[in-house]
Amino acid sequence: VQLQASGGGWVQTGGSLRLSCAASGSFFRIITMGWYRQCPGNQRELVAVITTGGGTNYADSVKGRFTISRDSAKNTVELQMNSLEPEDTAVYYCNVVTNVNAQSRKDGRTTTYWGKGTQVTVSS
Repeated sequence: VQLQASGGGWVQTGGSLRLSCAASGSFFRIITMGWYRQCPGNQRELVAVITTGGGTNYADSVKGRFTISRDSAKNTVELQMNSLEPEDTAVYYCNVVTNVNAQSRKDGRTTTYWGKGTQVTVSS
């Protein structure tokens, strides 16, 4: 599975950016698609995730400002980021959790894939 992310960049405080990620390759089923971020010296943290059924989960720090959406037919996920703050500056990573085949789904085994990070910089 390959994840192609795009949309990072530089923006001033209060601005907006939109991240996109497309999954391609061989897999049986995508379970969740999401975004994580990592600042230098910090652990990677969840930003937002969306399930096949459209259920979402957001980090408290981005609730009300970020919106995650998914096109299951195209295997794409997007993150609309509004009211950006300097604290949102980080490398953002696309994340996909899959069942690689029908047996793994039966067994409850999942495989996680990560895209190459895309830098988001918010200046004050």
